Amino acid sequence: MAYKEIPASVKKFMEQITEKCGEEHAAWAENFNSCFANTLLTTVKQLEDGTTFLLTGDIPAMWLRDSTAQVRPYLIMAEEDKEIEEMIAGLVERQLQFINIDPYANAFNEAANGAGYQQDHTEMKPWIWERKYEIDSLCYPIQLSYLLWKASGRTKQFNSTFTEAVKKILNVWETEQNHKNSHYSFVRDTTRLEDTLINNGKGGNTAPTGMTWSGFRPSDDACKYNYLVPSNMFATVVLGYLKEIFTKVLINDALLEKVEKLKGEIEEGIQKYAKVKNAKGEEIYAYEVDGLGNYSIMDDSNVPNLLSAAYIGYCKNDDEIYKATRNTVLSKENPFFYEGKHAKGVGSSHTPENYIWPIALAMEGMTTDDKTEKERILNLLVKCDAGTKLMHEGFDVNDPTKYTREWFSWANMMFCELVMDYFDIRVRK
Repeated sequence: MAYKEIPASVKKFMEQITEKCGEEHAAWAENFNSCFANTLLTTVKQLEDGTTFLLTGDIPAMWLRDSTAQVRPYLIMAEEDKEIEEMIAGLVERQLQFINIDPYANAFNEAANGAGYQQDHTEMKPWIWERKYEIDSLCYPIQLSYLLWKASGRTKQFNSTFTEAVKKILNVWETEQNHKNSHYSFVRDTTRLEDTLINNGKGGNTAPTGMTWSGFRPSDDACKYNYLVPSNMFATVVLGYLKEIFTKVLINDALLEKVEKLKGEIEEGIQKYAKVKNAKGEEIYAYEVDGLGNYSIMDDSNVPNLLSAAYIGYCKNDDEIYKATRNTVLSKENPFFYEGKHAKGVGSSHTPENYIWPIALAMEGMTTDDKTEKERILNLLVKCDAGTKLMHEGFDVNDPTKYTREWFSWANMMFCELVMDYFDIRVRK
């Protein structure tokens, strides 16, 4: 483990949050301190080559998505603490190395040990834990590279590993604008249909839209319609980051041209194909579309989701279509919105019916400007932690002592980020 004790800068920050919480919100501080320390002390590994490996929690593998979200709040410390900056930079390098091994994989092993789902019918390698292709798995490392630059001024992460990974990412996203041209397929021998792709591993039928295809959602569950709108939104945001990087840091006109072209095509596809009408006749964003006229009105608790469009920087909280979309997914029109005796919020097909996710609750809090609403959600999260002082994957709205995943670092850090957000402490963008 890289951290046998909490770094001084992190301790200082925890003390500042505790002071801000005061007596009125002492319970927030207790959970914040527990969650904020937990990630460093239990998930971070410094490898011999200087890179950083992050366990997702109770699964011995690293997800590109989760690992980014797990360290994001520490970017506040990276502004002043060189060791924290180096830890995050080491994670960025490791993430990019993994992408260069296979840009279609979502989760990786600490070493080339052949752990994970090696029996899946796809192009597995010993480094790969799981090879479910998800757009967001490629978005998050770009986001972290960029945010590290903004937080600390560091640009050394924009090296040859970065450039090689970006070329692979752009190639995948361009290829997957027409999935018929792709070699990727995925089949798992399972009775759980969400864990495999139909049509001999190629997924459902689609028509080109300008958007880029995804096999799976951020939940690691298969897409129903394979143009996953929130992930395409995230792609346009990180392509904007790349545009800035290739203009200000790595001057590369050829890559810049590819980035601008792809960003424009995906955005045009979102605007043309992803807007639908909800039950009230309001214009909203669909969760998934196929370019053939089919779409789903829903949201999942995993980020990126439609709820997170404002959080990831695709739009503002007060955008009219976003507001209508947000209200829709926080209603019974979303089949994964659950309400019970103790709580209400967004769940997932990944967990049982009536289980809602702290990640989604935190996102609900971070996409409103209403402090009273943020306070309500923070109180709810603390009340529904089953006495563990940590967050879980999902919990039963009628009995919060029933939950999934004892140890889930992503959820812990999303709770911490909402506490920070309440006190107007946010990662620089």
